[in-house]
Amino acid sequence: MGEQREKLLRYYRGTEGAEEAEHLVDLAEQAEKSQKFRLTDFLDPFGQEIAETIAANYPSLVIDFDGGYQGAERCRAMFRDRDFGGSPAYDIAVVRATWNGTFVRLGHRDVLGSLMGLGIERGKIGDILATGDSARILCDKKMAEYLIANLKEIGSAAVEVAEDDLAAIAPKEERAKEIRATVASLRVDSIAAAGFGFSRSRAAADIKAEKLKLNWQSVKSASQTVKQGDVLSMRGRGRLEVEEIRGLTKKGRTSVVLKRYL
Repeated sequence: MGEQREKLLRYYRGTEGAEEAEHLVDLAEQAEKSQKFRLTDFLDPFGQEIAETIAANYPSLVIDFDGGYQGAERCRAMFRDRDFGGSPAYDIAVVRATWNGTFVRLGHRDVLGSLMGLGIERGKIGDILATGDSARILCDKKMAEYLIANLKEIGSAAVEVAEDDLAAIAPKEERAKEIRATVASLRVDSIAAAGFGFSRSRAAADIKAEKLKLNWQSVKSASQTVKQGDVLSMRGRGRLEVEEIRGLTKKGRTSVVLKRYL
């Protein structure tokens, strides 16, 4: 077991996922030792990828994910012994914060900022589904009561908070458009510029500001190369998948098919 642990931690050492990997390995080993299950906090897609990699290295375990509704981006993972016969719950609740949308416009960033201002750990909060006058906040079940009692305002707006029904959340329908482009190279700045529709210099500036992520890790250099299946993401601009790399054109450029999720 020690060897397996060291191999996994060595793999993630020096990356943004190092601390998360250590915590997830602990949970996986607890599930294996108890022959039952262990539930994680809410994980972003990169965290989910780490959890899947870890589970694949423990043959006695299976892993499942749930974010409270179909299509959730942030999900809890459950490491479970293959022979465990129970049906453990993911302990996810949703609360709804409402405000007067006539006088103030609030979004995801405002809601998240207010939650962090209450000292809540990010891992206890799942997706935040904001509209013009309300936001559904997916959270750890134990956190729901605390939010109802303590979340009094978002930004400068007074809010009312009550528990809501998970079943009332519609499955997420992702809109996507296909982009066929030719790029000078498979550098991440070239692909981002082609997919998000801005210049390479703008892409380079966003990379420098750590706004662009490749496979849910911050891009460190504009010269990083991408491969088929990679995912680029940028808050406010959505997600971009490198669906196909088709090869060189007669002019020596690379033909790619990208899928942009809006």
